[in-house]
Amino acid sequence: MASTKLLAFDTSTELLSVAVRHGDRVIARAGAGGAQASGTLIPLIRQLLAEVGLAMAELDAIAFGRGPGSFTGLRTACSVAQGLGFGAGVSLLPIDTLHAVAEDARHRFGALQVVALLDARMDELYAARYDFERPEAPAEPQLMAPEQLQVPPGWALAGNVFAAYGERLPPSAARHDALPTAEAMLRLAPDLLAAGRAVAPAQAWPLYVRDKVAQTTEERAALKATPGSQST
Repeated sequence: MASTKLLAFDTSTELLSVAVRHGDRVIARAGAGGAQASGTLIPLIRQLLAEVGLAMAELDAIAFGRGPGSFTGLRTACSVAQGLGFGAGVSLLPIDTLHAVAEDARHRFGALQVVALLDARMDELYAARYDFERPEAPAEPQLMAPEQLQVPPGWALAGNVFAAYGERLPPSAARHDALPTAEAMLRLAPDLLAAGRAVAPAQAWPLYVRDKVAQTTEERAALKATPGSQST
């Protein structure tokens, strides 16, 4: 039987998204993400649970956007999910943010073959392919420059990258503005739970993809000492 009591949230982008499903009822809220998400996420969760009359311990699972995305946002989502999961004794369902982007595009635009994209900053983007007609193993997110993106014929692009990198992306593909919304995660959750993707809170971790965004003092000094090098 599909889970009917679910909480989902994502803080991986500049938009904070929270949603709760209780039976056939789904309610959602959005707010400012980024640095503000840590202060507004828990109050929003409490508000939505109260609106549907659910206690945290009654949830079948807590889904959260595990990444890729903003490092701060991913840490916020994971730490809040772990705290709620430990406190209420509820399993967690980490969901790839790019999968949620693709689902958002499928639901709103009818796109069934999607290259999901999220802005990775530093002149790069995160990308993964999702074929809803032929579901296979989970897609592996990649980090690349916009010019490196390859799009199969007939596939659509979806994500939040078009304002920043639109002129540098393949021009022939259809484009859909999409985000890893909590509503998209709620639609993905039943199949992912049935596939055994839920974990104990201690086993839930963010998916960074870009594991390193800054150089140590020693690395910067070594680069400066190397002729022709430039620190990034």
